[in-house]
Amino acid sequence: MNTNFFSFSALFLLLAVAPAVFSQSQKDTVSLAEIRLKAAPIKTSVQKTAASVSVISKVSLNKSDGIILTSVLNQIPGVNMQQGSLNTNRITIRGIGARSQYGTSRIKAYFEDIPLSSGDGDTTIEDIDLETIGSIEITKGPNSSSYGSGLGGAIHLFAEDTPLRGSFAKSATTYGGFGLIKQSLSAGYSAASSNLYSNYSHLQSDGFRANSSYDRKSFNVHAKQKLGKKGNLSFLGIFTRLKAFIPSSISANDFRNHPEKAAFTWASAKGFESYDKFILGVGYEYTLSENWSFKTSVFSNTKDAYEPRPFDILSDKTNSVGLRTSLNYKSRLFSLPFEASIGTELLAEQYAFSLFENLYLAHPGQGSIAGAEFSKMKQDRNYANYFVQVEVELLPQLHLESGLALNSTQYTMEDVLQQNKSKESYTFGSIYSPRIGLSYALAKGKNIYSSISKGFSVPAVAETLTPAGTINTSLKPEVGLNYELGFKGSWLDSRLRTELTLYSTQITNLLVARRTADDQYVGINAGASSHQGVEFYVNYQLLKTSQFQIGTYLSGALNQFRFKDFVDTDIDYSGNRLTGVPDQQWNLGIDFSSANGFLLHTAFTSMGKIPMNDANTRYSAAYYLLDVKGAYRFRILKFLETEFSMGVNNALDRKYAASILPNAVGFGSAPARFYYPGNPIQFYGGVQLRYSFM
Repeated sequence: MNTNFFSFSALFLLLAVAPAVFSQSQKDTVSLAEIRLKAAPIKTSVQKTAASVSVISKVSLNKSDGIILTSVLNQIPGVNMQQGSLNTNRITIRGIGARSQYGTSRIKAYFEDIPLSSGDGDTTIEDIDLETIGSIEITKGPNSSSYGSGLGGAIHLFAEDTPLRGSFAKSATTYGGFGLIKQSLSAGYSAASSNLYSNYSHLQSDGFRANSSYDRKSFNVHAKQKLGKKGNLSFLGIFTRLKAFIPSSISANDFRNHPEKAAFTWASAKGFESYDKFILGVGYEYTLSENWSFKTSVFSNTKDAYEPRPFDILSDKTNSVGLRTSLNYKSRLFSLPFEASIGTELLAEQYAFSLFENLYLAHPGQGSIAGAEFSKMKQDRNYANYFVQVEVELLPQLHLESGLALNSTQYTMEDVLQQNKSKESYTFGSIYSPRIGLSYALAKGKNIYSSISKGFSVPAVAETLTPAGTINTSLKPEVGLNYELGFKGSWLDSRLRTELTLYSTQITNLLVARRTADDQYVGINAGASSHQGVEFYVNYQLLKTSQFQIGTYLSGALNQFRFKDFVDTDIDYSGNRLTGVPDQQWNLGIDFSSANGFLLHTAFTSMGKIPMNDANTRYSAAYYLLDVKGAYRFRILKFLETEFSMGVNNALDRKYAASILPNAVGFGSAPARFYYPGNPIQFYGGVQLRYSFM
């Protein structure tokens, strides 16, 4: 580690010691201990867990425009979401997955206990409507052995529930710039043993750029039913229908002078993606005894997609079924309180795709037209993760966490068009992921923690393919060792909350996507990378009276991500900054609310410059954004609550790259297309009516 990281460590130790001294004269309540983590197999508090876990509440989600999670996730230190468009996004955690070309990888995501990540590691959460999300938990780094292949971490979405005995019907409409319209209808029923929540939403946008119109319809149902005193049954169903045009990335000249343009080939082909997607899951929990409890869920994901692109037309279908189950035992071990959890997650996925020639050049102005089929493949992806986790209270102030996971992933591929159909299979073998962590209470509401963990991410199927279409059997999974040290504290009767984390993740077998054509990449293991950084979060309630309250937060991440021993095509990039992730990220916000229903939220985000290629010869410029939202909530009748809201995104009308395409290459005389321009200033407003039944 370099001197900067040692400096960060010294700063950490200073801040860690200060709380213990300061606590002697403060009588704090343990606010973080009241926040219970729902995603972990063993339930514990945010305060006590020996990991950096961020919890996003429904209140925080409501401070955004309600369209996409970008602004919400970018307020979490260490998390970066680049939004090329409403349907082209990339989420990274601590730089993991930053070099992915068009989507999110190396991160696992779940809605309740249902995976949103595919069998080969691609993750899509941007088409989940925000209205249906009740809360989010983000575990950074390989700190959760129970969730397998996710070197960057795990994102857990939890469904919105109907408040106890608070049945309702709600209608919400939002209008905004660039043809934005969102309409949502929700209804819920709640009784002592039953809970039902349902939502239908329709989101439309013309988009700021050419060829970027977006149309999404979704329906969500979430239900819970108590079965006696010991059992609980749950159901989740999500249907999404999407058609979204793709403007793609543009060159530096167009970014500076004509950011509203789409890439010429994508505009000419009128390229888009469309799909119907179903997510279904049934869960069951049962308390066997005072010591034993059981939890299981079965789920199914299906997707039927069609994507005309300038270079071909892709038609693909995905069908998957899976199981996730765990058994918990809670007792005492040598008089020490402990709890153990053992479980598994299994996923079987079938993926089939066909590629057709795109004849748009032969039919100018008509957009994409399918020609002859030239490729047809079938893939089977089988994923299994077995885990055990044990937590022990070594002392009243000392909490031990340990875990071990065993993962296996297998791909089978069949070329359907070949006369003599060939079938290839490949497995990455068994991969073990151990973890150990300690959390120590320096004083009430003030914990210091440390952890060591090993994580991994297997290559996606596309990364395993050679230019000839065969599987590269020499490719290895990325493996990372993560070291973490942190402090979590509450002060001034819980009015002030602070978190500080230092981490170092060392990755070997670094997977590199080497571009060979406009839409062709070859995956190679090209060396190693080092991910070191500092994350901090401060939340302070400035003022609270019977009439109003004012709160503020400050969060930030200082990143030092570098290539180590990285050689690609005989070029040595060792020591260069990691491509596709900013060197620093800051967030500052002020929230105001009054007893008579007025609310005001402001969020200021500063993003550092981003290396756009491995050689570090091209950088996107640093930028900052200001978002403001105001609302007025009141009752017209006893049971009818009304809310009017208005807001503005990018209030200072900054020109910035909302996303970049790492290592873009220009073919022929065309310049490289690195840039996805961000939206200029955008106003929006909405009205919401909620009728509560007694």
